[in-house]
Amino acid sequence: MQSLHQKKYRQRHDVFLVEGGKSVLELLRSGVAAESVYCTPEFAAQNRAKLAAGPPPVPVSAAELAQLGTLATNTTALAVARRPPETPLPPALPQTALLLALDEVRDPGNLGTLIRLADWYGLPGVVLSDTCADPYAPKTVAATMGSFARVRVWPRDLPAWLGTLPAGTGIYGADLHGQNVHRAALAPAGVLVMGSESHGLTAAVEARLTRRLHIPRGPGGGAESLNVAVSAAILLDNFFRGT
Repeated sequence: MQSLHQKKYRQRHDVFLVEGGKSVLELLRSGVAAESVYCTPEFAAQNRAKLAAGPPPVPVSAAELAQLGTLATNTTALAVARRPPETPLPPALPQTALLLALDEVRDPGNLGTLIRLADWYGLPGVVLSDTCADPYAPKTVAATMGSFARVRVWPRDLPAWLGTLPAGTGIYGADLHGQNVHRAALAPAGVLVMGSESHGLTAAVEARLTRRLHIPRGPGGGAESLNVAVSAAILLDNFFRGT
């Protein structure tokens, strides 16, 4: 169980950890297979009907949950889930819907929040550069707050994938010198690319952009930058403003 804290063992066994009662119940409601479930007797008594959707839960103490998982405190549940098989990513999808693509987002908390955002706005899925954090790392899964079970992820060589999109596909990225996003006419189609908080987009990905968007500071605003997930939320909201 503790070996699954590390990416190489998650990949070797093709499974990952799901921690916390809410996330475990989201797992059992989804189409993602649960191999095993561990929970406190109190959590089992409160959620007996919902837990019946998965394998028989193994009773453990809160202290044992903390030893098995990565959370400092976990008084509810933990599960081992089978990594879902990757579904095809249709080449023409960005022409009919908006995809979120992430370039070197290495922080698992940010990645999980971005996956949660994609779930909130009903995006078809998230495309990840091969230098992003692991979408099945425990911290990523926890930060999705259950959205990991609903949002598809597609690992790709991001510059190469962007280069295969049909001509005319909108590829959007944040840029300090781009168009004011609040004044832009946007529709939820194309690809919104977000880069790392520290370095922004890589040069190869930036070269693929067809349109650059800027989030203006408010009057008197002095913050140097925004968190990547906050920036993505503002941009995504503008894409769906008229829907």
